[in-house]
Amino acid sequence: MSGMGGMRRRGGRYRWRNWSGSVRAAPRTLALPRGLDELAALVADCARAGRHARVVGDGHSFTPLVQTDDLLISLDRMQGVASVDAERGAVRVWGGTRLKRLGDELLAHGLAQENLGDIDVQSIAGAISTGTHGTGIRFGTLATQVAGLTLVTASGDVIECSETHNPDIFKAAQVSLGALGVIAAVTLRVVPAKRLRFVSRRERVDDYLANLERYKRDNSHFEFFWMPYTPWAQAKFLNETDEPPSKSNIFGTLNKLLLENGLYWALSELCRLAPPASRTVSRVSAWGIASVTETDYSHRLFATPRLVKFQEMEYNIPAEQFPAVLAEIRACLARERFNVHFPIECRFVRGDDIWLSPAYQRDSAYIAVHMYRGMPYERYFRAVEEIYQRYDGRPHWGKMHTLDAATLAARYPRWHDFRRVRAALDPGGVFLNDYLRRLLDADSSIPAVTPTPSAGSGSQAEMS
Repeated sequence: MSGMGGMRRRGGRYRWRNWSGSVRAAPRTLALPRGLDELAALVADCARAGRHARVVGDGHSFTPLVQTDDLLISLDRMQGVASVDAERGAVRVWGGTRLKRLGDELLAHGLAQENLGDIDVQSIAGAISTGTHGTGIRFGTLATQVAGLTLVTASGDVIECSETHNPDIFKAAQVSLGALGVIAAVTLRVVPAKRLRFVSRRERVDDYLANLERYKRDNSHFEFFWMPYTPWAQAKFLNETDEPPSKSNIFGTLNKLLLENGLYWALSELCRLAPPASRTVSRVSAWGIASVTETDYSHRLFATPRLVKFQEMEYNIPAEQFPAVLAEIRACLARERFNVHFPIECRFVRGDDIWLSPAYQRDSAYIAVHMYRGMPYERYFRAVEEIYQRYDGRPHWGKMHTLDAATLAARYPRWHDFRRVRAALDPGGVFLNDYLRRLLDADSSIPAVTPTPSAGSGSQAEMS
């Protein structure tokens, strides 16, 4: 269950769990504000009562970012495109808007996001707050598309921030882990609607590595999935095209829904019940990789249905270190023989200047490992994480990792600047839970800075 679908009420208390089942919570109160004024009043009341709050989107983070036993806020009733400025190529979007809905609404205006990840069920606020990314060396994470934010702080104040207004708050809030306040609305840079030609095929992983720089350079979007214990990988290429959308691609649809999800679920259950079968299943899956070509509007092709549930760890590493890291991971699997059949996903992203972005000041590769839900993952993830750490790895904030505040502070040059902004906006820790207190070392004494509110509590903000 995910998002509000992961919420149940039992014995006078709510029960929530994330999509993968790795995190559970029992919030005392659930709130679904209908607009900015109601949200600001809710947060102000929460702070005055000495309570704590977290915000939930669709529950696709694997870490305890949302976990709370107090107030859980959902922005499910604050969705949709609020305004469009076609001349500037900007739209103002409510923070709870799911990415799939956003893609459809933008298309109705002849617009699109320049890049997306491979899942489209998250809220826009949650996706940017955790550093969600797609692939393509000319594109940054989703947070780099943000031109402005409307932030409700712990006092109930509504603050506008952008590159030119409250710029320090903006750089902290673009990837904030939900620790600065509630992102009520997002102003996004958008591009004219575009169609992409999607090509997926099987190829030897060594051939991908030999052609890596050419594939990255010659394709708008390129990624590949290596199948453990095999020489094979599945590559995905996406490039802009003038071709019309494919009229019918029954095979492609069946491949996504039946082979990649239905059959894969059955094979995954086999691995859970008989873990040594994992290597055989990986080989079978490699031989089942189909050649697929589709054309459609971009937001429909970036995302892929993910119906088979898993746990995930993903790290960002310097792009130039990618071949060495993947080689170590392959050697580790050959040596340790972990019972894993899920592919290892490899993507590429342009560097940025966002304080807590894993891609801060470096062009990056992301390598993700997965384990089917219900199968032990700790030894496998720990072994791979040790490899990441030898290469200055930074974890994806929504994926599992074991790093502490001291290690993270050494990896992020603006770490303490982020902490100062957080302390200024939320000195009482309204938006902290136990996980964030440990992660940010938030109980330490740090000097505060003073933000500049641009709107009063609950007032409607203009497009940044």
